[in-house]
Amino acid sequence: MITLYLAEDQSMLNSALTQLLDLEDDLHVLGSAGDGAKAWQDIQQLKPDVAVLDIEMPKLTGLDVADKIHGSQLATKIIILTTFAQKAYFERAIAAQVNGYLLKDSPSDDLIDVIRKVMTGQTVYAPELVTNMVTAESNPLTDRELAVLAEVASGLSSKQIAASLFLSEGTVRNYLSTIFSKLGVHNRIEAVQMAKKNKWLE
Repeated sequence: MITLYLAEDQSMLNSALTQLLDLEDDLHVLGSAGDGAKAWQDIQQLKPDVAVLDIEMPKLTGLDVADKIHGSQLATKIIILTTFAQKAYFERAIAAQVNGYLLKDSPSDDLIDVIRKVMTGQTVYAPELVTNMVTAESNPLTDRELAVLAEVASGLSSKQIAASLFLSEGTVRNYLSTIFSKLGVHNRIEAVQMAKKNKWLE
């Protein structure tokens, strides 16, 4: 069972999402809040597997809460919901190492799918949020992700990358999934091309 916490200041949407998520056999909503301060207080106590956070809330924004979860090293995964694809929000979400980032008008099945994916170690960003936001001035990849991509650029297989970087093959696959999601690409070739074009890799 995956335990969830929902923070959304629109009460009707909060209630609808809670009911929708609780209908799934493997999901259970532990609690919800309409403001970020209460959400942060509850998340510290309840320690849900996944926190689904709206960005624009009273007292603390979803990104403020994400920063606190990350800074406190809680195991809770973070999925951000937003109405607008704003670059500043997206960059801050990456800095807070959120696990998922979706637009509110995405189908509800997408949110359920992302919840399950982040629990397997994947990072999922909606393609609409990535498009036109990744620039040479804004490298969204972490040092470790760049290290994995550099090995990919050298032509190594996942197994060879795992051996080179002292990782498991599963971890390498998760890194690659995160890289593809952050860059809005579909495969290794496109990821390497984008990284070289923006001079993140030489």
